[in-house]
Amino acid sequence: MLFKNGERHLRQRDALAALYPPALMKASVAIAARCTFQLDELRYRYPAEVVAEGYTPTGWLRHLTEEGARWRWPGGVPDKVRAQIEHELVLIAQLRYESYFLTVYDIVRFARSRHILCQGRGSAANSAVCFALGVTEVDPARMSLLVERFISKERNEPPDIDIDFEHERREEVFQYIYRKYGRERAGLAATVITYRGKSAVRDVAKTLGLPLDQVDLLSKVFAWWDGASSLADDLREHGFDPDCAVIRRVVKLTAELLNMPRHLSQHVGGFVIADAPLSELVPVENAAMPDRTIIQWDKDDLDTMNLLKVDCLALGMLTCVRKCLDLLRTHHGQDYSMATLPPEDPATYAMIQRADTVGVFQIESRAQMAMLPRHRPDNFYDLVIQVAIVRPGPIQGDMVHPYLRRRRGEEPVVYPSDELKVVFERTLGVPLFQEQVMQLAMIAAGYTAGEADTLRRDMAAWKRRGGMERHRERITAGMLARGYTLDFALKLFEQIKGFGSYGFPESHAASFAGIVYASCWLKCHAPAAFACALLNSQPMGFYSPSQIVQDVRRHGIAVLPVDVRGSRWECTLEESDGSLSIRLGLREIRGFAEAAANRIAAARTRRSFEDIPDLCARAQLDERHKSLLAEAGALQGLAGNRHRARWAVAGVEKQLPLFGHASPDETPVALPAPTQAEDTAADYARVGLTLGPHPLSQIRMRLRAARCTDSQALRARPHNSYVRVAGLVTMRQRPATASGVTFVTVEDEHGMVNVIVWRDVAEAQRRVLLEATLLGIDGRWENVDGVHHLIASRLLDMSPLLGTLDTRSRDFH
Repeated sequence: MLFKNGERHLRQRDALAALYPPALMKASVAIAARCTFQLDELRYRYPAEVVAEGYTPTGWLRHLTEEGARWRWPGGVPDKVRAQIEHELVLIAQLRYESYFLTVYDIVRFARSRHILCQGRGSAANSAVCFALGVTEVDPARMSLLVERFISKERNEPPDIDIDFEHERREEVFQYIYRKYGRERAGLAATVITYRGKSAVRDVAKTLGLPLDQVDLLSKVFAWWDGASSLADDLREHGFDPDCAVIRRVVKLTAELLNMPRHLSQHVGGFVIADAPLSELVPVENAAMPDRTIIQWDKDDLDTMNLLKVDCLALGMLTCVRKCLDLLRTHHGQDYSMATLPPEDPATYAMIQRADTVGVFQIESRAQMAMLPRHRPDNFYDLVIQVAIVRPGPIQGDMVHPYLRRRRGEEPVVYPSDELKVVFERTLGVPLFQEQVMQLAMIAAGYTAGEADTLRRDMAAWKRRGGMERHRERITAGMLARGYTLDFALKLFEQIKGFGSYGFPESHAASFAGIVYASCWLKCHAPAAFACALLNSQPMGFYSPSQIVQDVRRHGIAVLPVDVRGSRWECTLEESDGSLSIRLGLREIRGFAEAAANRIAAARTRRSFEDIPDLCARAQLDERHKSLLAEAGALQGLAGNRHRARWAVAGVEKQLPLFGHASPDETPVALPAPTQAEDTAADYARVGLTLGPHPLSQIRMRLRAARCTDSQALRARPHNSYVRVAGLVTMRQRPATASGVTFVTVEDEHGMVNVIVWRDVAEAQRRVLLEATLLGIDGRWENVDGVHHLIASRLLDMSPLLGTLDTRSRDFH
């Protein structure tokens, strides 16, 4: 704005009257009187494009739902489901959410039309309408789900529909939304990134002018699992004086910054779509990524303003499943979809019970693997429970062990009352799901479905905001009126309060269980295709490509190295002697570009490469890509070994047009092959894995001399025996609910060992735990019910034994 003079204030009325005629003053006052505005006048409205011509939103949603129901149940819609659909449609119309459901349906319809695998999750899986529309995959005819967990009159908040898409193709969905509605009417929600220990200390130390090497060291001191009590010792351990004035100031300012906002980032996928420009309702900005618009509010702000968002989330396992199904179609002639995979397959459940689940969805973690041999899932609903039970809630609520004891027949199954048996029978009398508490309140205390959902939300927040005490009188009075004793009612109320902090949505667990089963069936019946698809879907999941390759080789599947004579960008399957092998793709080479890989594949289809100069010329490789291929061992088929490949690449000169067809004669240089250790180091440095001998097999004699037992021999050791084990660290974890316990996984040439490090050992040997690449562990071996782990009593940094092997830790935080 340009100011015509230097005044920066509003004049009083008498000063204005001296300057302007009365008629102008009177008109100005009249205009000002008409300029009324209240924030609640800003109204959010759904887009109208989702309604077909000639229909109202209500009529179009009903038409699509009835059409989808006929598709879902070709033999006729069950009466129970038909009644639920009608109930939901009436409720949706009363709350005027039809356009929201139609918007979600349109997004899912687009994804399916492009063969992008997608599936709804969360509370939306309680909805029969969402199932009929193809948004979710939890069949209400098979599951007793509670729609009020998703939508009700009393909720006073809009429904929340979360949809998972293949993570590699979600951007196609985003751009469809932007094209359909325009970037001015569609935007992603923001999320507020707050300071954690490492980010806070780095910003503080840099601001105070500390050298970068000291900044790096300080960030290690403030690792996320550290406790304040050990801070002074940790500072000394890294060479800092905790009494130094500068260091004291760094610590003080870092503590003050913790959990403070640092910057805005994009929400994981929450889209807001409106019928008018979003800038009239909310602040917007262009994202750093091209072709994206961001709303400068987070999801809580949007909820407060009743702005509906559609969560378009990215899920790597859907990418993996789709790619695996494509490989099955190509190499096995089996045309499956997730919905048509053979259900309740005994071989699949046998694999799950053995905890042979590296790479599958959800039940692949160390904690899940420890639970599987004890739980022994043998049907789909067992998988629903398996997804939910290994969570902070059931563990903190001490619900895991009672459930397992009852399942094994070691403890009687009891119910709060006969009428509540229908609620808890499927979980053997142990409350595991939020929906169960809602049903309990409805049956035993006379709550309406909407009131029960209010109870659920109050339970989830009562430790932060309170709000549960208002339910005490309501629950006890309702139960007394239905014949329960006061003592029983009060006891049940206390159990409900305790349950609130850990309840898990059954609908969400059921959605995820479907993907769990699909990934497990594929791993069981098509291990080569599944591992190939998993490698092609990275980065995702719990395990690195190296661990995936080690696992598939232990299952007898051959893995072939990256080779310019046969590798494409992605990993592929090659048939030999009636079995399938996995050929590693050029994508496994760190820093290699997909465009260069495609040029190599295209040139190879015309004719095979004669030598390295022929490859470089026809694939138009620059110096960087030539060197990457040589270092990765991808040229050994043309050169013989890495040393010769590097020499040959260095000798390939860029040909000038005048001599473009010249072929100078060169005498091959006889270079010795690299040692096994050099090859292994190069494999890890450039590809991140090795197909040669495992690094620890090359130093096994020295490890034996150090009295280290390998993982294969460890399995035969009796329970409670004391052993020493050594392995490359592949994972370090310290869950927030683990009371200071650190979980470590180490790997040797025979497999993996799970290690439990109690707080006292972790604090006493923090630096070894944090920094060792080759970790030695003295401890007690536990082997109970098929669950194996090592309880550490002492940690050893055995990294010097690796010598020249560059096998850096591949841990996930």
